[in-house]
Amino acid sequence: MANNLLKGKRGIIFGALDENSIAWKTALKVKEEGGSFTLTNAPIAMRMGKINELAQACNTEVISADATSEEDLKNLFTKSMELLGGKIDFVLHSIGMSPNIRKGKEYGDMNYDWYLKTIDISALSFHKILQTAEKLDAMNEWGSIMALSYIAAQRSYPDYTDMAQAKAMLESIARSYGARFAKLKKVRVNTISQSPTKTTAGAGISGFDVFFDFANMMSPLGNATAEDCAAYITVMFSDFTRMVTMQNLMHDGGFSSTGITQEMVDRLSK
Repeated sequence: MANNLLKGKRGIIFGALDENSIAWKTALKVKEEGGSFTLTNAPIAMRMGKINELAQACNTEVISADATSEEDLKNLFTKSMELLGGKIDFVLHSIGMSPNIRKGKEYGDMNYDWYLKTIDISALSFHKILQTAEKLDAMNEWGSIMALSYIAAQRSYPDYTDMAQAKAMLESIARSYGARFAKLKKVRVNTISQSPTKTTAGAGISGFDVFFDFANMMSPLGNATAEDCAAYITVMFSDFTRMVTMQNLMHDGGFSSTGITQEMVDRLSK
């Protein structure tokens, strides 16, 4: 049931690849709640994905932008404000990619050029988005900027390799820039640490199905779905969360606070 939580609000959503992605589902939820927005992704992701289908469904525009390019980001924010008719109220950063993971490199055999690429795409891009928004004075007061993270920022997970450092950096940027933006414009900046989610990107990580099943057994509520996350993001964009900033918000069915569940005890006792 829609409640017009975002009526009159304008935003930019990064990273919608296909119908499995959290950004895609967020766009649909934001539309349902009355928000207007532009969609953006890197040119290569746009060729691989279905973002134009989403734009048609949401009656909006797609603006191609490489989130690691300051020039592209400046163009994105400028055009978005022109198309939407004013400053921005919300931004979703749903971007992450590791060449090392894609190429199957082990953590003790990293390609450091690729490692830096992982950091640039998955974390530093968030700082570039925030800095561009500040320099262009693109955000309305009490705006909300969100990025998606994962608990590997705090804990060790095999096969997550350099993305763990990228997520840790992403969360740190949210705290540091959150303090700055709060003072400048009362803009809040947060990350959401989401359950393992069956997206196209997540499925590319070796052993993902095991990650998913383990987290599901260790979460009293079970894994949070992409739809659940989209709803949470939408609330974080709304005026109901105006005093929440600089936080890494755990959205994981209780996984991060659980020592062991009876389901896991039963499984290990067999």
